[in-house]
Amino acid sequence: MTENKLNILLAEDDPNLGFLLLEFLESRGVKVQLFKDGEEALDGFKAGNYNFCILDVMLPKVDGFTIAKNVKKINASIPIVFLTARAMKEDKMKGYDIGADDYITKPFDEDELWCKIVAISKRSEVVDATIEKVFQIGLYEFDFENLSLRFNEKIKRLTTREAELLKMLCQATGNVVRREHILTLIWGENDYFAGRSLDVFISKLRKYFAEDPNVNIENVIKVGYILNC
Repeated sequence: MTENKLNILLAEDDPNLGFLLLEFLESRGVKVQLFKDGEEALDGFKAGNYNFCILDVMLPKVDGFTIAKNVKKINASIPIVFLTARAMKEDKMKGYDIGADDYITKPFDEDELWCKIVAISKRSEVVDATIEKVFQIGLYEFDFENLSLRFNEKIKRLTTREAELLKMLCQATGNVVRREHILTLIWGENDYFAGRSLDVFISKLRKYFAEDPNVNIENVIKVGYILNC
């Protein structure tokens, strides 16, 4: 397993530390997505293809321990490193009981964190696990890597953004994908204009599935979307 295959979910509510860690890890050539509260991080994990988690313990809305418990229910083998400002033995024991691979007390050296990530990755086979890239959506076949949507012998070529949006919906089929999460991950911002653009993209995807009435993208008002098929 090589480090550049890592796709890290980073949950840290301190904006300064979060940004520094994001820049540092990206400089090492790995993919990283930063989430600033626990609810957002948990939704992000469910919708993404993350294979390594770095979780601050004390997060708004949902704490790091709760995120870890839910992550382990979805993927019991995924590596988790906790970050904490408290060096309490009870907290560490709780983290390890949940299945944490390591526990780092703030402040810490970024290179130390990186060494731990590399060491944990090398003894884990998670990163080499097959990540689903082809999805069956009713009578359609969606190939994310090739940006294609096939219906019988007809192939529709998608834009990169359309493919990323459809993949998020596919990975959470039957469950709500929140608007703010889509906008943050794909558009990079959550504002009025990005929201209007998302509405247009959803309309386009609905038209692409017009030939199979069993496929629909449900709008959950003021919350997000559900792909049903």
